[in-house]
Amino acid sequence: MCEMCQKAIYLLLIGAVVVLITRPVRAEDWPAYGGDAGGRKYSSAAEITADNVSGLETAWTFHTGELGENLARSDKLTFEATPILIGRTLYFSTATAIVLAVDAATGRERWRYDPKVNRGVRYSEMSSRGVSYWSDSARKNEVCGQRIFIGTIDARLIALDANTGRLCADFGQGGFVDLSRGVRLQDKPDYQVTSPPAIAGDTIIVGSSIGDNRATNLELGVVRAFDVRTGALRWHWDPIPRTASIPKDATNPDFEEVDAQSASWTGAANAWSILSVAPDRNLVFVPTGSASPDFFGGERLGDNKWANSVVALDVATGRLVWGQQLIHHDLWDYDVASQPVIAELNRGGTRTPVVIQATKNGQIFVFNRDTGQPVYAVTERPVPQGTVPEEQASPTQPFSSLPALVPWAPVKEKDAWGLTFYDRGKCADKIKALRSDGIFTPPSIRGTIERPGYAGGANWGGLAFDPQRQFAIAVVMDLPMVVTLVPRADLGSMRNSGNYEGSEFASMWNTPYGMRRELLVSNFGIPCIAPPWGLLVAVDLANGKIAWRVPLGTTRDIAPWPFWYYQGVPAIGGPIVTKSGLVFVGAAADDYLRAFDVRTGAELWKGRLPGGGQATPMTYELAGRQYVVIAAGGYAGLGTTRNDTLVAFSLPKR
Repeated sequence: MCEMCQKAIYLLLIGAVVVLITRPVRAEDWPAYGGDAGGRKYSSAAEITADNVSGLETAWTFHTGELGENLARSDKLTFEATPILIGRTLYFSTATAIVLAVDAATGRERWRYDPKVNRGVRYSEMSSRGVSYWSDSARKNEVCGQRIFIGTIDARLIALDANTGRLCADFGQGGFVDLSRGVRLQDKPDYQVTSPPAIAGDTIIVGSSIGDNRATNLELGVVRAFDVRTGALRWHWDPIPRTASIPKDATNPDFEEVDAQSASWTGAANAWSILSVAPDRNLVFVPTGSASPDFFGGERLGDNKWANSVVALDVATGRLVWGQQLIHHDLWDYDVASQPVIAELNRGGTRTPVVIQATKNGQIFVFNRDTGQPVYAVTERPVPQGTVPEEQASPTQPFSSLPALVPWAPVKEKDAWGLTFYDRGKCADKIKALRSDGIFTPPSIRGTIERPGYAGGANWGGLAFDPQRQFAIAVVMDLPMVVTLVPRADLGSMRNSGNYEGSEFASMWNTPYGMRRELLVSNFGIPCIAPPWGLLVAVDLANGKIAWRVPLGTTRDIAPWPFWYYQGVPAIGGPIVTKSGLVFVGAAADDYLRAFDVRTGAELWKGRLPGGGQATPMTYELAGRQYVVIAAGGYAGLGTTRNDTLVAFSLPKR
């Protein structure tokens, strides 16, 4: 919730060791979480097409064995990992950072490594989205000449030999670096790593996940870079300034002045999602989260740069090259949660290197990769203002000229929806009692409807980019949520009253308020607005238009029969796209992997999963046979079916 004779040496090293991640991803490759270092989630694999996708069948399954036994926070367990493919081996992780290597053609286990995280600790998150790979081209066949890296929920950065799964003893302290040091640690279970590190040459770059809304003075949201061989710290970059006044100069432009107390207190703004790398430009692109706490900013006045931003940092030094703040003075938990996508955009015959960024509030921004200047115009527009005297909401917010992915309209009584007259009426009563002035309505003591909610819009599943059609494809939610500021004196009695089942409370220490938040649902637990609540959306970036928008998933696994037919359910996870014109996506709160036609959005196939598919799939070809693989383990936040299975689909053997 990472930012110079030495630089020339770095460039030479990068040229030597990043051949794998700089070339276009081949049909048989998937070497990084997002398919390539730039997160396009695109594959040239083309055996599976619109004409034959209906013939997909399960090729193999693999069980991790992680079902939450003896976990103090088994209620938060997820299986969000996207495997990477190196040679004929898939590498991936469980939420408890067990790393697994399996044969990509058969699903047979090659090795596993268990870091033995303390299962009795109440970690704020129980997630791991995957691992990263590095190879020393000169020593590839030596021990630890090829390495698998993972960041763990107990804040370790671990290096393993890719062939055996054994710790690389020359990395850090016998194979790991303790990431909890030097971050102003407050609560160890709340400082974690949940996304795979970024690899740029011989540098590994890592952000952090920080438990939200505990206080103003949370852990520092620093991004750090380490030597891949030794684990030595190379640089760190803090998105929050730590001095009373930061001068404007050529290397540190446009920082606001911050009072000394705020500078010492404010924490987080951490990069908990996936980072992207442009090795040819020696840049790492970092999406940052909210400054602490998320829903009250009276102790962190101003825009809070570089929270809620996408920034480009120099790989060699961590120096800020450029940044764009996408939310000023965040009051909505609108972390920039999606991986920045590095692509080439073709508009009117002109090719431009770009970074494409999706946001939780349902926008897509496109920036020039080298300068940070908007490719599609960004304007500042007035937004609703706050109702508590201690707060100073930003008077304007940035809006992309690209069409919004989700509605931003206020939720009013006329919008109340339900399965019966009774729950529609109850929803109307709830809506009437709450403040709802549309996008960017600040939290209030009365209670504010937040639309899109703090889960998105677009979340960590992010975008897939089709370079042939210039489409950016996203999983998004339209699921309003309610945020209420609770005066400090009332927080304890409200929390203990038993009157707010299903609500989440947070202390937000050092502020005048605590916080309560929940979904806007009826007494039956059904959203108070009509479906679809989850969508798959394609944006034509060549023309700046929505190409198509379709409901994603059904109520098949979240409602009793006969209420299975509603389309468009809450969804967490991401899509991928192939050269043959298919979009594969799980994400929805039913147990299916689906294939869509990238041209039209038509659903062409769905395959039943043994658990919730709240992960991003991946695809590859081996010996002329294409596989599509997804983690099917469920997601506690959506209440989907828990399982421990990695599932591979393919066409029948010929």
